[in-house]
Amino acid sequence: MPASITLSALGYALPDSQVLFSDLTFSFNLERTGLVGRNGVGKSTLLKLIAGECVPHSGMVSVTGTLGVLRQGFAPAPGETVADLFGIRGALDLLQAAEAGSADPARWDEVDWTLPARFAAALGRAGLDAEAEIELAALSGGQRTRAGIAALVFAAPDFLLLDEPTNNLDRDGRAAIAGLLAGWHGGAIVVSHDRELLEQMDAIVELTTLGAARYGGGWSAFEARKALELDAAHRDLSEAERQLEDTHAKTQRAAERKARKDGTGKRKAAKGGAPRILIGAMKRRAEASSGALQNLAARQTAEAEDAAQAARERIEVLEKLKVSVPPSGLAAGRVVLRLKGVTAGYDAARSVLRDVSFELRGPERVAVAGGNGAGKSTLLKVVTGALAPWAGEARVAVPFVMLDQDVSLLDPAGTVLDNFRRLNPQTDENACRAALARFRFWAGAALQQVATLSGGERLRAGLAAALGGAVPPQLLILDEPTNHLDIASLEAVEAGLCAYDGALLVVSHDAAFLQCVGITRTLTLSSGRMSGS
Repeated sequence: MPASITLSALGYALPDSQVLFSDLTFSFNLERTGLVGRNGVGKSTLLKLIAGECVPHSGMVSVTGTLGVLRQGFAPAPGETVADLFGIRGALDLLQAAEAGSADPARWDEVDWTLPARFAAALGRAGLDAEAEIELAALSGGQRTRAGIAALVFAAPDFLLLDEPTNNLDRDGRAAIAGLLAGWHGGAIVVSHDRELLEQMDAIVELTTLGAARYGGGWSAFEARKALELDAAHRDLSEAERQLEDTHAKTQRAAERKARKDGTGKRKAAKGGAPRILIGAMKRRAEASSGALQNLAARQTAEAEDAAQAARERIEVLEKLKVSVPPSGLAAGRVVLRLKGVTAGYDAARSVLRDVSFELRGPERVAVAGGNGAGKSTLLKVVTGALAPWAGEARVAVPFVMLDQDVSLLDPAGTVLDNFRRLNPQTDENACRAALARFRFWAGAALQQVATLSGGERLRAGLAAALGGAVPPQLLILDEPTNHLDIASLEAVEAGLCAYDGALLVVSHDAAFLQCVGITRTLTLSSGRMSGS
């Protein structure tokens, strides 16, 4: 029987009683599937249900075949090695004993002489060079992710379950994971916001509060289909509004005809000649006719209004956020930022940055690239003044705002509105509300406490506070802004940055994001030194 995963009438709620799934029925076959949806919709929870780590409250999960699971940011056990992660500790010990001539003769048939080569090949496919005995705690987060995926591929399960496998990976790490999945011939369910990785999928499954829907092809095919759905929703809205206008017009014409007819009847009755009983019957018929007409008009109007509202709701879900941002007033030739001969670090015995120089002028959009540990975050700390250089000069010559991964610009205890007012004290109430609405913090949404927001909502709130004032800063600095965002939030951030006319300095490994926001130059850090185009 072919391997498959089937969800049957699946139901699950969080401890706070929030329902994630209700009567969810779906199946996954042996293909690479990208699982997408808004933050909080239950993507990671669904993987846990499939893996058997959570028990559904109703319905069932049926798995035919074997599973290999990789979770976000898994923590190694004390002393756990790469060999332990691969599950080959015993096999390696037996092989080493055989090579030393001390193995139990009864176990010679169990010796796997191909193990070292297969182990090295699996690591190589994930772009990692590591010894079996190295402890996982000694590896960086990105290296552990690569090792985890290599171990899954080594085990050759029927299905891979991957939760944000490219998070916290540098450009080379992302490419290694993408290459590994490109050559994977089994099934895979990949929760990801990495659009380059999603492009390689055989299908995209969108998870919403209404259930799951499958779209054949990779990310671009999914986006094309969603664009068609948006066009259809706009047509439905136009048709519903036309029907509403027609209903109002027909109701008005019918009312006018009836008024004329009733007026004629009243005039005839006033002239006399008609028996009272006939006049009474005519009046009752007129009243009944009027009531029926009003009921019909009300029903048709309600149907047209319901159709129009349904179309508006679909458009709101499908349509990408459009943002307007006031001009920053940054002149084209203005020196925004200058680093000259900067050397900096944390340990006097080892510098992280060495003799780094570059200049940013006018509304340039500059990306800082480099592998994990190359010094990108250290560079941003020097630029913002959080870290003083040991040598050289770093100067920002214009007003700037820094948005880090935690959006620490915002006070978690305050509401979105409170934070906006704190950061834009000259803005009145109406302007505050209008600016937040441009970033989809309407009415009560602006009164949410920042601590309760998802990662995407928090970054969107940070952008609203940073860019929504009367005059936004002329330089915006972003440190890995796309980590932990769902795609809807990512697109909202991109919309805000595309509307902004100031300078950008961005650390990101997300090529699709960098292309979307119009990066004009890339500076690369390697071994503490900088090169750029």
